[in-house]
Amino acid sequence: MNEKHYRVVALGKPSNVLLSQWHFQRYVEQFPRGGEIVLFDRSWYNRAMVEPIFGFCTQQQYTTFMKTVTRFEDDLVESGILFHKIYFSVSKETQEKRFGERETNHLKKWKLSEIDIQMQEKWDEFTEMKYQMLKRTHSHVSPWAVIRSNDKHRAHLNAIKSILNKVDHEGRNMSLDYTEDPEVYYSGTREIELMEYHLRETGKFIV
Repeated sequence: MNEKHYRVVALGKPSNVLLSQWHFQRYVEQFPRGGEIVLFDRSWYNRAMVEPIFGFCTQQQYTTFMKTVTRFEDDLVESGILFHKIYFSVSKETQEKRFGERETNHLKKWKLSEIDIQMQEKWDEFTEMKYQMLKRTHSHVSPWAVIRSNDKHRAHLNAIKSILNKVDHEGRNMSLDYTEDPEVYYSGTREIELMEYHLRETGKFIV
């Protein structure tokens, strides 16, 4: 891809000044110009999972976010922004293995944070919050695409396909297969159905 036409945005921990602003403000400031693509590595959905679990936001802030986020996203789409939400889902066992590799591999240690370590301990809480997020923010206007990412290569390939299928563009090579792998790609609706099925059968959500 031509780097003049896309950016990857990975915002760090907000300062006290940023915390006093509208939650979406610092993300909006990074939005694309016409013809540009912006990839958010983590997004405003931190407030739907990470922040409430670790106490980085109040219950009121979480409630307000969950109540207003779909309206915010509806406005983006109504304004002509092509908007695509991808959730990379990984099993507890695979995540534990990857975190173990990061602890011992000097080339990967920089990836490991204290929050990462605690994620394993709070797995059930994250799974519950994931369900609430999908259930309340998956919509016809701004649906979720859930990508099984135990196999990184297949996950990346299906993420790319889901983006290409979302964006109608000229010069599409019709000799290529754009079909997402049903073992890797799940619609938000399908993921919710599976989680609810597991809840009925086992008494807990399973991802």
